[in-house]
Amino acid sequence: MIVVDSLLAERQRNGRPVRVALVGAGFMGRGLVNQIVNATPGMDVVAIAARRPEQGVRAFTEAGAAHVATADDVTAVDRAVRAGTPVVTPDWRAVVAADGVDVVVDVTGAVELGAHVALACFEHGKHLVLMNAEVDATVGPELARRADAAGVVYTGCDGDQPGVQMNLVRFVRGLGLEPLVAGNIKGLQDPYRNPTTQEGFARRWGQDPHMVTSFADGTKISMEQAVVANATGMSVHRRGMLGRDHHEHVDTLVDHYDVDELRSLGGAVDYVVGAQPGPGVYVLGTHDDPRQRHYLELYKLGTGPLYSFYTPYHLCHFEVPTTIARAALLGDATIRPLSGRPSVEVLTTAKTPLAAGTVLDGLGGYHTYGQAERADVTATQRLLPIGVAEGCTLVRDVPQDAVLTYDDVVLPEGRLVDRLRAEQDARVPSA
Repeated sequence: MIVVDSLLAERQRNGRPVRVALVGAGFMGRGLVNQIVNATPGMDVVAIAARRPEQGVRAFTEAGAAHVATADDVTAVDRAVRAGTPVVTPDWRAVVAADGVDVVVDVTGAVELGAHVALACFEHGKHLVLMNAEVDATVGPELARRADAAGVVYTGCDGDQPGVQMNLVRFVRGLGLEPLVAGNIKGLQDPYRNPTTQEGFARRWGQDPHMVTSFADGTKISMEQAVVANATGMSVHRRGMLGRDHHEHVDTLVDHYDVDELRSLGGAVDYVVGAQPGPGVYVLGTHDDPRQRHYLELYKLGTGPLYSFYTPYHLCHFEVPTTIARAALLGDATIRPLSGRPSVEVLTTAKTPLAAGTVLDGLGGYHTYGQAERADVTATQRLLPIGVAEGCTLVRDVPQDAVLTYDDVVLPEGRLVDRLRAEQDARVPSA
């Protein structure tokens, strides 16, 4: 989307920058603030909502702000924005409701909070950019439906693997090919990792051990690939995806998939471990025109029937401003669900034997890991989505690697995510 630099330059010349607020100021949030403040003309971070306000102040000061205001309500947030002073508040509702905000970026990674932030954005007419695949994989189709009704953009982001894959899918479609595989390249996959085993890695990079664990145990990639599936209509070959160990270049994956099987699935999302170029993403597509296949062979893409396309990196917060600009200036979503119902869900699997009475911990914790599964199977078998598992109480003992169902747990009372799930599930066909 090279055009956005020209559009942002125009906004800069006209003194009308896109005004951005963040909800969350962790590792990725701080990087994003730095990127917008110091490398994105035509865009300003005007406000940050952080549960610990000092984290928001840190994000602004690390980006070079000489003075940062604090606020307790929307009136004070708007006052600071009008004065051109970056502002931090512990109240996310204040930044979502502020008149001086055009786009909200959710950098929380939290499902219940993310659902509340989303509905508030729609209520106040704010475009929403997600650095929160967790909420999108859990209730994204319903949130997208509501965003449409509100006339705002709901989108995942450039730089994160789902957004990079969707950009590649759109590129491949634009060439006239049919994308049949959208894949992610991983360096490690071990469902039994936990915050203790990942503590050293997290400390080295200044990240949260639970978030790092969700990368390692497969939960995050399951969430991300569900997001891609729901944005393309693709499915999975089997529970958990194929997930091959593949210590070669992704170009050689064209020999490992069957085109007829892929077409019968409507395309498939997948991942590989150990492939090159890593980290990156790949899309495999096919072309039915023999004349165009001749050209593809000339251009060194092989003889088909599958052709390999890849992006060798995903630069996370560096690319998020592109999504913000696409949403605010073009009304274009980087990645969003196709409709009000998903094609792939992420189910809850016991990481260790769990006893009745256990209150399940959160994503990337000690209790569970996620696996991608067809949404119709998940609905028919009443499988428990991992995005709603946190805080649930087990009513029976479950062995390691058991897949949990709604009948295995008591849900916490009064959660928004459960109400959204009920509306979303009503649109899922049974198997």
